[in-house]
Amino acid sequence: MGILIGCEHLSQEWPGKQVLKDQTIGINEGERIGIVGKNGDGKSTLLELIARRIEPDDGSVTYRNGIAVGMLAQEDSLNDDDTVERAVVGDVPEYVWASDPRVRSILDELLGDVDWHAKVGELSGGQRRRCDLARVLVGTWDVILMDEPTNHLDMGAITWLANHLKHRWQPGQGALLVVTHDRWFLDEVCEHMWEVHDGVIEPFEGGYSAYIQQRVERQRQAAVTEERRQNTLRKELNWLAHGAKARTSKPKFRIDAAMALLANDPPLRNTTELKRLAVSRLGKQVIEMKNVSAGYGDRKVLDGIDWLIGPGDRVGILGENGAGKSTLLKVMSGRMLPSSGFVKIGKSVRFGILSQHLDQLAEKDDWRVQELLSTFKKYYEVDGKPQTPEQLLERLGFERREFPTFIKDLSGGQRRRLSILCVLLREPNVLILDEPGNDLDTDMLAVLEDLLDTWPGTLILVSHDRYLMERVTDDQYALIGGHLRHVPGGVDEYLSLLNASIQNQNSTGGTGGATVGDGTAKQATQPGGLTNAERRELKKRFDAVSRKLQKKQGEPDRLRAKMAQIDASDYQGLMDAQKDVDAAEAELDELETEWIELSDKLGID
Repeated sequence: MGILIGCEHLSQEWPGKQVLKDQTIGINEGERIGIVGKNGDGKSTLLELIARRIEPDDGSVTYRNGIAVGMLAQEDSLNDDDTVERAVVGDVPEYVWASDPRVRSILDELLGDVDWHAKVGELSGGQRRRCDLARVLVGTWDVILMDEPTNHLDMGAITWLANHLKHRWQPGQGALLVVTHDRWFLDEVCEHMWEVHDGVIEPFEGGYSAYIQQRVERQRQAAVTEERRQNTLRKELNWLAHGAKARTSKPKFRIDAAMALLANDPPLRNTTELKRLAVSRLGKQVIEMKNVSAGYGDRKVLDGIDWLIGPGDRVGILGENGAGKSTLLKVMSGRMLPSSGFVKIGKSVRFGILSQHLDQLAEKDDWRVQELLSTFKKYYEVDGKPQTPEQLLERLGFERREFPTFIKDLSGGQRRRLSILCVLLREPNVLILDEPGNDLDTDMLAVLEDLLDTWPGTLILVSHDRYLMERVTDDQYALIGGHLRHVPGGVDEYLSLLNASIQNQNSTGGTGGATVGDGTAKQATQPGGLTNAERRELKKRFDAVSRKLQKKQGEPDRLRAKMAQIDASDYQGLMDAQKDVDAAEAELDELETEWIELSDKLGID
């Protein structure tokens, strides 16, 4: 295994920030490397340095003779006046690229809906991104550098891209470096990880999951070392504090040692976690959709959808780009009227909506962060303690010095974190999140997941981030061909349905929508037993119910304890509290009944 690219003593500094400091690292043949780190810590800068697009302040990047390096940057350098064909394959004659099965498969997957002769400047943002991705993939590179390759791709295309990169080179050949916040993609494709932080590149063996395990272990060891250091520091400070006379007679080397310990005391890091905010009470009815259809002009996007969403439900919506997921969210939240059918929203429902394009901040670009926070209540009850909006924003990774910043000057990740907080500060009981993970680094995604895990209301999520989807939702629904279908098998079942729909469309020339479903889940049992597919679906449902049951197990006792604290003369308060206890017991009883039924069907003792 030979080295392809060597980075020696790299240093790079941007105004006010040291991005890399004297870093030496190499890229070997056969390596598939994922690069992670917080937004602004230098991941993209590192790729630009390796690609020789920028010169380092110090150090050098050396290529092995004869290697070809291709790069997908965050911003493309395509010429607006070029056709899609020229942008992707350049001057290569059609008979050459058209006779290559590898190139044809890439073009079919990424550019099947794009006019081959259209001008690049006429493409949408997503089409342009796929055009640039196709340009990179059709090339014959020894090393490929990719910065956020999954942006603008739906879950099916992300799965295809991961499979393509896994099999692009023979084992031990080629090299891949990828910056992405998609943790499923990192686990699927990468065998090594680099974490960029505090000016250093820290390598880890294995994919994202292995990296997290190793990082936790390193942090544990560092915590043990720090505890020992703090104990020593306390002893030295106590020793130094024993009066003026004693201090004058102490050996200078002991004083110097204590001062060195103090100087090395690390600053407190931002605590990037936000626990449960109060939510308004949610009644039994949340959203009911009956035979709902909707569209734009002659184009029908939703077709005859029946759906009932209850309190505490945690659902994810799957679908390709353009399938109508955002339209479904608008209709179900009352922001768009259906063309037929009806949508009934519970009287007590208070929506908290995070749109994909952060619409709530669009009209406040000229506001400062501090001005926006001043529009909310002064204090919120969080974990039993009063917290100001400023304190809560700090817990989401902001620093006080950033509060006077204009919203238009915030990074994408900062805008999204600010938007998430603004949604929560309105104290909703139904959260609707459309691609909430966009622009968030892997650490902040973990914080978001932790926050959503403790969310006590109803959660509706649209995301192409498979890791996020499977982590925070209990049930998934697929929107294919205008129809909504429950997929107990989760993302895997959705991808199978999608492939079947595409194959049917290719073979019949139709839409394939009729073969996907009519808005209802398949029956899981058949006379004579279960097929493997049916058993797999049942097991998925069983696991989801088990998780719900575990979460709700102590809820009645918690509500009874809360009820015991109510003044005995507050009859209305006692009646409301008793209703909450009864509702929690009824929900628990339903879950236990479903769990038993599923256990019997699966033969689980």
